[in-house]
Amino acid sequence: MHVRRFDVDAVLFDLDGTLLDTIPDLHEAARRMLEELHEPTRTLDEVTRFVGRGIPNLVERCLTDGRAARDAASLEAAVAVFRRHYAAVNGHSTRIYEGVAETLGALQAQGIRMACITNKAGAFTVPLLERMGLARFFDCVVSGDTLPVKKPDPAPLLHACEALGVSPTRALMVGDSANDALAAQTAGVPVLLMTYGYSEGRAVDTIECDGLVSAFPGLLRLIGRAPD
Repeated sequence: MHVRRFDVDAVLFDLDGTLLDTIPDLHEAARRMLEELHEPTRTLDEVTRFVGRGIPNLVERCLTDGRAARDAASLEAAVAVFRRHYAAVNGHSTRIYEGVAETLGALQAQGIRMACITNKAGAFTVPLLERMGLARFFDCVVSGDTLPVKKPDPAPLLHACEALGVSPTRALMVGDSANDALAAQTAGVPVLLMTYGYSEGRAVDTIECDGLVSAFPGLLRLIGRAPD
């Protein structure tokens, strides 16, 4: 795929699977939840496929994917158990993908404004960004519960553009899944997808987007800001 260069004023980044490999902590929280609820455990690969649409969806899939359905009350109770365990492990085994901090710093030095847009709940998002030393790069953080809707709805991206004071046509979304691509396309924002992230089990090269990137520092060849 030929990828053009993007002249932008802002870049909007997904979190899990784009900036950070958070699966080890999510898997551990899921393991603890399932153990407490006396449910069969899930493998790392299964949890990886379940990530992307927020904690309630992750918990529901852990409990029901290929298994019996659950009522709303039991799912709500399970979400509370998961959140308690995830709060205890959030960031413990998470790692920053190679070149992320350096690349974000280079974009910041160009005067490009940045936002982090994630479906992860706000109670976990900002503490995680701070723990990993990335919070300083972002002028705006939109979490999964900042608005009544989350990706793939375009509202979080439009909210971030408004907060940054940029037009969606002068922004770029960088993510790893169809959620990111669909949200960006509906918002009128071009989108690049990282090939190493979490795409809910879907091959990333089957997702419509404006380009695929295999290593985070490769973004610097594709993103720039024209001088004023």
